[in-house]
Amino acid sequence: MFGTLRTLITGANARAEEQLRDTYSVELIDQKIRESEGSLKAAKLTLASLIQRQRAENRQIETLEARIKDLLSRAKQALDGDREDLAQTAAQAVAEMENELTLRRQTLDRLDRRILQLRQSVATASRRIIDLKQGAMTARATKREQTMQRRLNKHLGGDSPMEEAEALISRVLEQDDPFEQGEILREIDGELGHANISEELADAGFGARNRSSASDVLNRLKTAK
Repeated sequence: MFGTLRTLITGANARAEEQLRDTYSVELIDQKIRESEGSLKAAKLTLASLIQRQRAENRQIETLEARIKDLLSRAKQALDGDREDLAQTAAQAVAEMENELTLRRQTLDRLDRRILQLRQSVATASRRIIDLKQGAMTARATKREQTMQRRLNKHLGGDSPMEEAEALISRVLEQDDPFEQGEILREIDGELGHANISEELADAGFGARNRSSASDVLNRLKTAK
């Protein structure tokens, strides 16, 4: 049972983490880009330090080569002047400087290889960060589109403001016309008060009309002539 509970909890945590990553995906992308830029900056500083050491080694090698050349020339002159003791001392110094020169050249070779590798790594990382920034811009635009689409879907779905507005319009249009309702009420009142019976009898030829009509007015005018 405990194994099952542990599996369920692990699955729930994984789903929650996935949902959290989806919700804050753009923010996480920006953070990862900042971390990558920090690593790139550190790599550039290391590269600058290596290049600085490379230049220093080159200067040391140039200095040693110049000193060795100078001492060899002086040692030859000492031999020509029968000063083998001085020539021997110069030769010992040249030997030590040549050993140092060999070590410095080996160091320089290692620095050249490391600098070349690090330059390539920095260039690759720089291009990838540019791609990441462009991807982040696309992700932000896509995220905004998805948010707007979800809002639109919410408005188009059930119980949306649009449907509520449509229902209110239908309700207003379906309400009874108060003017027509007043006319009907007057007709009902007339029927209840027998007000129309006299008119109906007059129309049938029994008695005079209680209300004047246009034909009545014309008849009176003709009679007056």
